[in-house]
Amino acid sequence: MCGDLNQLSLRLKFVPDGTGDVCASFQGHSLLQGYDGILHGGVISALLDAAMTHCLFHRHIEAVTGELCVRFAAPVPYDAPVTLRAWLVHATPPLYLLKAELTHAGAIMASADAKFMERAMSYITP
Repeated sequence: MCGDLNQLSLRLKFVPDGTGDVCASFQGHSLLQGYDGILHGGVISALLDAAMTHCLFHRHIEAVTGELCVRFAAPVPYDAPVTLRAWLVHATPPLYLLKAELTHAGAIMASADAKFMERAMSYITP
């Protein structure tokens, strides 16, 4: 979702806001539609997951998603400018609980709760 090396990356840039949260702006395009005119739910889920992952990255924590619960409050137009925000709720290393929101024009369009597990060094391959 964020890398510069992947041609298909959405080039998200998450910025810490000074409170421990991270935020990013995003605007989709027609290739990301699910139903006609609406941003695909899988894309929304991936955006929220990426926001929470980057919240941990900004704390120098590498972790993988163990559980992700997404709530869709309203359809998101595929080309709407949206804001992503994520924050850490609780940390008991190696387990981290996070929340994220996707908003458009000040309204929460989707939100997520997730559990992340810190990456064990034994899983890293050269």
